[in-house]
Amino acid sequence: MPNRRDFFKTSAAAAAASVSASAVQARADVPIHLWEGYDFGPGPDVPDRLNQGPFGLDDGVASWATIGYSSPGEHHVRNYGTGLIGYTWEEGGPARAVRAGRETLEQSVDKLSSLPFVDLLYIRCDWRDVQSSPGRLDLNPVWDLTLQAARQRGLRVCFRVQLSNTVGQPDRLALPDFLRERVPVVKGLNNGRPHYEPKYDHPEFMRAFRELNELLAERFDRDPLVEFMDLMMYGFWGEGHSHDFPNPASPYPVSEAVFSEITRLQLNAWTKVQLAANTQPDSNQAGNRQVVDMVVRDHGWLRSDSVIHDEPIQIERLSNRPPWCAVVMEQGWRRDHDTDKIPVDEAGFNAKEKSMLLALSMGANYWALWTEADNLAKYNEQWPGGITALRKRLGWRVRPGWVWQRERWGRPELILGMVNDGVAGVPGVLRLSVESLDGSLRLSGCLDAGRPYAGDIRQAAFLLPESAWGQKMKLSGELITRGGTVRPVNWSCAQQLLGDGSFPINLKEQGGLRWGEVF
Repeated sequence: MPNRRDFFKTSAAAAAASVSASAVQARADVPIHLWEGYDFGPGPDVPDRLNQGPFGLDDGVASWATIGYSSPGEHHVRNYGTGLIGYTWEEGGPARAVRAGRETLEQSVDKLSSLPFVDLLYIRCDWRDVQSSPGRLDLNPVWDLTLQAARQRGLRVCFRVQLSNTVGQPDRLALPDFLRERVPVVKGLNNGRPHYEPKYDHPEFMRAFRELNELLAERFDRDPLVEFMDLMMYGFWGEGHSHDFPNPASPYPVSEAVFSEITRLQLNAWTKVQLAANTQPDSNQAGNRQVVDMVVRDHGWLRSDSVIHDEPIQIERLSNRPPWCAVVMEQGWRRDHDTDKIPVDEAGFNAKEKSMLLALSMGANYWALWTEADNLAKYNEQWPGGITALRKRLGWRVRPGWVWQRERWGRPELILGMVNDGVAGVPGVLRLSVESLDGSLRLSGCLDAGRPYAGDIRQAAFLLPESAWGQKMKLSGELITRGGTVRPVNWSCAQQLLGDGSFPINLKEQGGLRWGEVF
């Protein structure tokens, strides 16, 4: 890894030098703006772009017919870029049963990963939980347990490493002890209680942060189990804020420069794993608008930690994001899912279910379930509506809604009407492949990034060779994500698929098409 190491050494040194000057010039601070209609630049690159219409009845078309169509599936479909997230560790640690000594960490992870509605496992831990000595990772046991459970049960993994945490303060900081000896901290009050934040602009912090990302990326960036990482941001829990605690990297030009560099380090370190930036308003003047803009322009994702307690501006941002940009949504309120304590309104909806359904309203890809496996199972048994609705509609759910065949210039042409029944666009670039069952013919190409959008249709055509007349074909899909990573796609249609998950297509013989007929 010599090039990556050289890059981090150079950029960390530059950052340390830039923040040490007394007069730091602000970068191009991003003003407050509506996200609706805002230009975030082009989406992810589209290799082998398919012809996506329009498809008229002239230009050599001799005949056409509808040779297949599908219905939306009501079942849960697991795909990259969507799902329900169970937390094996959060800012307070493992599940409450573990903290109370009623079960072991191993039992807790096993129970959570066994829940049939959990798709991903999430670790939210402190820096000290992944590194205790310079130059190496020292992962808390929850990491191996989580990865092992994901492998065994076909789940995926995501995580956040917190640079600051209110839990354990003031005695225990999120920083590892070796770094606490090198990096000064600032003392203040958080809700009237003593609290310490590190000096993020200190050269030793920047050097250690560069090493942390290098070590984590070497270990996890190419691990197919890891789906996304929450961007390590300023302040409490890495969310970009510190309530009434003053930002220790002030004044604003210093803070904006520091956290832009911290973001740049992460964007360059992680070439395969997606990064998701929190959309917290910049209440502590940490340069959040610049940070989020950098992530979105790098084709990263977004997240928010409260669909109910979010300010109006966050909901506007999340619901009007670029269509290829996924959203990770959670609701920390009533995270224990204690059915005896959740109020019910006059319409019969409980408070937790109402927040889940709002995640669908703003087009989320993920929903967080938190740590308490027993309570989650009990909640779903008593109130199944919310989780059931999420499993049917959350994220993106794509299928071939229409399959048309035309005769054009004497050759069979296949046109697909790809339908997205989900609430979010495709989080990347969708590659379609049509192949004969005997393997003698295979063609593939890509839709535009994010297509088909939520609740939308995107058409695409394959002009086949003359040898394809009358052949039995199949349609499969792949999702191209960060760094060109290719992941399989599961179609979300009600009709039966082939054994390998592909959609069957039976082409008609030449002369067998009649204008507008449905087969």
